[in-house]
Amino acid sequence: MTSNELGPLQNKSDDRWNFVRDVMVFQLKLLLDNVRDLVLMPVSLVAALVDLVFRGEREGERFYRVLRWGSHSEDVIDVYSAIKHHEPGEFKVSPDYTVDGVISRLEGVLKREVEKGGTAASVKAAMDKAIDQLHSETGAKREQARDMVARTAGELRQKFERGDRL
Repeated sequence: MTSNELGPLQNKSDDRWNFVRDVMVFQLKLLLDNVRDLVLMPVSLVAALVDLVFRGEREGERFYRVLRWGSHSEDVIDVYSAIKHHEPGEFKVSPDYTVDGVISRLEGVLKREVEKGGTAASVKAAMDKAIDQLHSETGAKREQARDMVARTAGELRQKFERGDRL
C-alpha cells in the first residue's frame, strides 16, 4: 500500500478513534455531572436552611455560594465540549420555553391570581389555561421533533435490514 492510499485510511481510523474517545469522555462527564448534582441537592438544601436560621451579610449568602460552586463545576466538567468544533445544531430554544422561562410565566399567572384575591379553584383554572397555552405554542415543534425521530428510526431500520454498517 502506498502512502497516498494509507492517508485516507489513516484519517478514517483517526476519526473513528476520536469518536470513540468522545463517547467515552462524554460518559465520564455525564457521570461526574450526575454525582455533582446528587451532592448539590442536599448541600444546597442544608445551606438554604442554615441561611434561614443564621442570617449572613445578605439573604441566602450560603445558598448562593453553593450555586456559584455548582456553576463553576459545570464549567469545569463541560459535558458538551466534544461538539464545540462542530457546526452548530439546528435546535434553538426560545428563552420563553426554557425551564426558567416557563417557571417565570407560571409564577406570573399565580401572582396575578393571588393579587386579584383568587380562590384555589380560580388559581388552578388560570394555571391550567397557561399550561394549555404553552402546549399549543410548542405543538408544531413537538410534531417536528416526533417526525424527525420517526424518520431517523426508519432510516436506521432500513440500514439494519440491508446489513449496512452504521
